[in-house]
Amino acid sequence: MNVYELADIWCEDKELYVKKSSMCAYMLMLENHILPYFGEMETVTEEDVQSYVNLKLKTISKKSIKDSLIVLRMILKFGIKRKLYRLDLKDIEFDIKFPTENMDSGRKLEVHNKEAIKILTDYIVDNFSFQNLGILIAIQTGMRIGEICAMQWSDVDIDSGVFLVEKTRQRIYYFDRSINQRKTVLLTDSTKTTHSNREIPISKPLLKIIKPLMKIVNPNCFICTNTLRGTEPRTFRNHYKRVLNLLEIPYLKFHGLRHTFATTCLAAGIDIKTTSVLLGHSNITTTMNIYMHPGREEKQKAIYKLFK
Repeated sequence: MNVYELADIWCEDKELYVKKSSMCAYMLMLENHILPYFGEMETVTEEDVQSYVNLKLKTISKKSIKDSLIVLRMILKFGIKRKLYRLDLKDIEFDIKFPTENMDSGRKLEVHNKEAIKILTDYIVDNFSFQNLGILIAIQTGMRIGEICAMQWSDVDIDSGVFLVEKTRQRIYYFDRSINQRKTVLLTDSTKTTHSNREIPISKPLLKIIKPLMKIVNPNCFICTNTLRGTEPRTFRNHYKRVLNLLEIPYLKFHGLRHTFATTCLAAGIDIKTTSVLLGHSNITTTMNIYMHPGREEKQKAIYKLFK
């Protein structure tokens, strides 16, 4: 049995246990990367995998390659356990080498400065729309764009003064093998991880805007449109971009609002654990790796404190 045939059986089994969005991501990875290279192979060796890595490094990121290898190993492990693949588990513990990276060569975290956030916030308060309200929620909660697009008025606990983050909305791409075509579907699903399910307190200025609306809105409507249909991240992202252009604020991806919220929390002295919970990270290490990088001033203070 080759990898292509094994992947078919694995997909049929896997889709019984994972979210549709996750399954679609697996399918795309298979169609775009794994099957074109490994599909016809009946035995995958460490040399094959290393050759794959060397080839893919020219076109996709190191993270994407590692993700694809995780999927490949899941398929091979599945085949071994089902006695469909002629190897032992120890044979798929591939020792793969990646080029050495300069630890200081990573991209700088992109955030809005205080002036840009003030201009953006003032504009939204003076020019109310439900889409603008969505931007303000992003500024003051650090929610992911999919979480904001999925949020309905029923997800606002006005008595407790919190947003209940329990789902996300995204347009997912998948490959329909029955007709050999790519398709997309707008999907509202559970959040990224169980840790992403969280309560986020609503600030007093935001509560002042939302509280009167709660008396007249339909609980089933989506906040960003106040309609039953809602919007999708791409449309919401385009609106955000138009607002930045209108205000002549340098463009940052929508995710930059989340980064800005996180760095503002830490700069204000909010502890890393609380910041991590507000962001819905799976563990505190994720938050530390992304946001806790001391600059020159912090390092100088540390040295002066040690040797004053």
